[in-house]
Amino acid sequence: MRPFSHRLQYPGALLALGTLFILIPLISRVALDWTHPYGLLSDLAIGCLLVALLHQRSWLLSVPVILAWCVFILGTAELVSAVGRMPELADLHYLTDAQFVSHSTQGSGLSQPLLALALGLAIVVYLVVRWRQSGGARQRFSPIWLVPGIALLIGHAALQYRNPSEADQWLQFNLTHKLLAESLSSAQLRVEDWVSSDLPSSPADISDLTQLDLNGTPLLKQAGAARNVLIITLEGIPGAYLDASRKAIGSSYQQNPMPRLSEWAERGMLTPDYVLHSHQTIRGLYAMLCGDYSKLDSGTPKGVELLNNPTRSEQCLPAQLRENGFSTHYLQGAGLRFMAKDQIMPRMGFDKTLGRSWFKNKPYLEFPWGMDDKAYFEGALGYVKQLRKGKQPWMLTLLTVGTHQPYSAPPDYLERFPTAKQAAIAYLDDAVADFLQGLERQGVLKDTLVMVTSDESHGIEKVRLASAWGFNLILAPEQKQLPSLKTGTYGHVDLAASVLDYFDLPMPADIAGRSLLRDYSSGRPIMSYTNGLLRQHDGQGTFIECDFRKVCRRYASAGFIADSARYLGRESGRPARLISQRAALLDQSLQTGEVSLRYQFANRTPIQLNSTAGDDWADNLVGAQYLELPKGTQTTVTLKIRAVRMDKHGARLQLKTKEYDRDVVVQIPDLPLLTADRPVEVSFVFDNLDTRKAFSFHLLGQGQGSIEITDFSVISEHREDQLIAAKRDKDEVGLQAQ
Repeated sequence: MRPFSHRLQYPGALLALGTLFILIPLISRVALDWTHPYGLLSDLAIGCLLVALLHQRSWLLSVPVILAWCVFILGTAELVSAVGRMPELADLHYLTDAQFVSHSTQGSGLSQPLLALALGLAIVVYLVVRWRQSGGARQRFSPIWLVPGIALLIGHAALQYRNPSEADQWLQFNLTHKLLAESLSSAQLRVEDWVSSDLPSSPADISDLTQLDLNGTPLLKQAGAARNVLIITLEGIPGAYLDASRKAIGSSYQQNPMPRLSEWAERGMLTPDYVLHSHQTIRGLYAMLCGDYSKLDSGTPKGVELLNNPTRSEQCLPAQLRENGFSTHYLQGAGLRFMAKDQIMPRMGFDKTLGRSWFKNKPYLEFPWGMDDKAYFEGALGYVKQLRKGKQPWMLTLLTVGTHQPYSAPPDYLERFPTAKQAAIAYLDDAVADFLQGLERQGVLKDTLVMVTSDESHGIEKVRLASAWGFNLILAPEQKQLPSLKTGTYGHVDLAASVLDYFDLPMPADIAGRSLLRDYSSGRPIMSYTNGLLRQHDGQGTFIECDFRKVCRRYASAGFIADSARYLGRESGRPARLISQRAALLDQSLQTGEVSLRYQFANRTPIQLNSTAGDDWADNLVGAQYLELPKGTQTTVTLKIRAVRMDKHGARLQLKTKEYDRDVVVQIPDLPLLTADRPVEVSFVFDNLDTRKAFSFHLLGQGQGSIEITDFSVISEHREDQLIAAKRDKDEVGLQAQ
């Protein structure tokens, strides 16, 4: 047998691989303050495996794996820094999309430039070393080299099983390990389903989640004295940012990023144990305004499905208030077309739906998504002043945008805070506090029910459940009759019922939830899906959390939001499966039973074009985003556009399709030149051999003038015979290519 020193070939390349796959991840984890023992073990295990697999392997294998690894490492650091969550499999599609990355980091660049530099240098060193050492005989790969890495992975799994941690995913796994564990768990579940397929199972019951519960004791002796409703929605703000919320649950989070809003919270009724059911603005708005759970997965948002369900939309809070004599208004700082809010909000019952183009006051910052928070609230204060001149009671819903990635703030704020995110939060804190003071000066607080909340949570590192931790602050004329802290577990699903209960108005048939204006003697079940975790509290002291591996764990917890909880053991088998089944049933609340899906995204509103090529996101002309196109369907798209005002050169149009925000190939015909006397009319069809999720259309226009989209219909229907033929043709082409 050869001595080990002789068998170890290419030590320079081995050292370079070790630096890239082991040393840099471990150092970056320490530098980012992610030093959880499980995370260190995960980095070491995956690093050892990759070094063993790639040492002395061919360029065709090693280089793509190395590049993917660097994207994983840097993408995880950037996404956690931006929105407080680890990437999911779907996110990998856009982590490599240059345009998406450039747009999301506009104004601030990469948050971890040193990590990007270290990875780049390590790649260069590896390539140079490999090139200089090329030409020698390669050593045969031996499976024994994988033993250390596999042993470390087994140790990681054993520790997870015996002593599970509640720490965030990125503290316990690197992304490669997360994807591997997820794949293995999915395979295990399929085997379990196959083995137990003949066993009887009771169907999931969600009646306790969808019922309206007004059996609590009212906090007010009679209907509220306010005549108006103002809902202030702050982009991405967690409940942990309010001092009273932190103290109420005994949070270990010590920072105080919003001191002025915390002072206002002392003056009102604050609900600390307040659950956000999902990520994404349109989902949060739907849950809070329509008294229903937003989808607990990444399927088509219910707000979009609301466009096909007029009966359910009539039960949303704005429609109900309008039915009872209120004028209803929605005002946001961003443009309205993205996610079709220009159509969804009117469908919910808003008389007026206004976005970025409404504001005439000059912004203090150039922000890619819309108005900065100070300028936004100054405009909103003027809007409230105009509403108060009328005799009709009103409802106004506000949505900020300044604390959305990329975070931006004035120079003096950026100088005072270590990160742009912290500066943006402080800027919002001052802006919303000044707005509330302005409302008080106008006398609004004397005759208006004011609710301050957030659409979603951008999360906080190392704070348990921060991605699902929201808040609800109520300022009412009869404040002395209300407690300063509202006990009990509530969520966005309760907001609509609470407003209707305050005014003692009739409750629609399908609205769910409890009223924040009542005290309940017993707990209630509630669910959430954020940061890739499906969570359920049964209202009786048991909290269950299911992770990306479909592993569910039970905890003893009095409420949903808690700083810590006592681990009770794993939940497995049918009981664990019922949790995902309940979530799936909640997701189907707007399904009408139709086989086909039909959406119309045209609203016949004139759209001003840019004279230069636009950005796929900020300059998208149509709101057809994040659709789910079912497997086995055929989608037909019809597009009709006419010029409203156009110069002689006409307008050039382009339609793109994306899945999880990354370009996907769909056979779309080129759009002809749009002129004043020649409209554009195209129709095309494509098959969905597999389910398409987060599927988006991006329509871009370039020219001098304005256009009107008269038709943008998306229809998906089951065409089994045609799809079978299409799949057969696709397989035949693949065989011929081989």
